[in-house]
Amino acid sequence: MIPPWLHTASLVSLGLGAVCAVLLLVDCLRRPPHMAIMILVWPICCLFGSLAVVWLYWTHGRAPAPSDHGDHEHQHHHHHHGSGSPKTGFASVATDTLHCGSGCTLGDVCGETLLLFVPQIAVWIGFPALSCDRMFAGWIVDTVFAYGFGILFQFFAIAPMRGLGLRDGLVAAIKADTLSLLSWQAGMFAFMAFAHYVLFERLLGTRVSADSPVFWFAMQAAMLCGFATAFPMNRWLIGVGLKDGM
Repeated sequence: MIPPWLHTASLVSLGLGAVCAVLLLVDCLRRPPHMAIMILVWPICCLFGSLAVVWLYWTHGRAPAPSDHGDHEHQHHHHHHGSGSPKTGFASVATDTLHCGSGCTLGDVCGETLLLFVPQIAVWIGFPALSCDRMFAGWIVDTVFAYGFGILFQFFAIAPMRGLGLRDGLVAAIKADTLSLLSWQAGMFAFMAFAHYVLFERLLGTRVSADSPVFWFAMQAAMLCGFATAFPMNRWLIGVGLKDGM
């Protein structure tokens, strides 16, 4: 049984994420970032990172106001000042990691929501014949959606920056996003397995699904774990030139 306090905490956390997402969406529309795709990235990542993402946006990712273009270079230098080289500093790598994570987040939300309303999909991809738990079938759907959105988001970041066409842009996006996405999904899936089998089944004696706010609360924590496992991968990808630091 889900205790009332956990249900309430889930609603508060989800509500805070939604408020932060709306706040950053409005601000990004007023102050369009250099990369247009970041108008979506920042609000999407607020859904799990809430105040932490708002802090990173305000200190590193916020574009100057239209009347402040003369101070843009100063702000750009300020945002990238820190330990290590500018491209592999914490703020730059964290922003790059969130760029990857936004595709993962959107894909996982779409995948889990689709399975909630069309559970037959899990049967089509092998549950229970090939997988002992419906959760594993869901991971396949989540990853397909996440990879699709991830490549799309990477394409609209890399192609304009490097002046690439469709084919070369997609190739560059695949190179930049594949390992990053897999490392993110690994951290996220590891936590969700822990949540389902230990926190929910063993400690609370129940299971939760995507129709419960507690499930999405766990997904928020899982996304933070995904960020933690994808961060070093993104730093390496930036260092070898497969991704551009933000």
